[in-house]
Amino acid sequence: MTLARQSRVAPIGAILAHHVLPTLERAQKFPLRISCIGTASYEGVEAHSFDQIVALGEYPSPEEAMSVASGRIARGDIRVGTDDMLRFRPRMIVIQDCDQGVVLAGTVRAGIILWQQPVASDAEARQIVTEASKLRGAAFAAVGRGEHGPARDYRYRASQLEARLVDAFWRETAAELLRMPLAA
Repeated sequence: MTLARQSRVAPIGAILAHHVLPTLERAQKFPLRISCIGTASYEGVEAHSFDQIVALGEYPSPEEAMSVASGRIARGDIRVGTDDMLRFRPRMIVIQDCDQGVVLAGTVRAGIILWQQPVASDAEARQIVTEASKLRGAAFAAVGRGEHGPARDYRYRASQLEARLVDAFWRETAAELLRMPLAA
């Protein structure tokens, strides 16, 4: 009598390698932190604006972080401090893991977040780093000439490019999240 081997039972090594270890590795990356990068200025004094980063909290999942960030931007309730005269104009949202790896990032326009598609490869990431470095160099040169407005614009354009520099660990997850209706 011959026993037929059941093909539905996976070896324990495969289960560990494909399910348990990735889950444990991912658990070590939490909580996720949301930051909003923008420009702060006093009401009516736009000429003396300055760049500011505002922490928006920590969340247990990329989906929840995206939802909270989108809600905060839509409500326009992000503030720099308690000074009612200080205005904040959000420009970028960045979600990072506890190792400072970028999970997802996007630009803020008209009260919504335009989440950026993550790079598909390390080669594409290197290309973006090169382009962003050139823009940051132009920003440095503009500051040297006393042109602070154009310098801020160069830095912002560099940040827009860098928003695609999702950590390799999160690239597939980020791409999947952007295919979901939540990201629309």
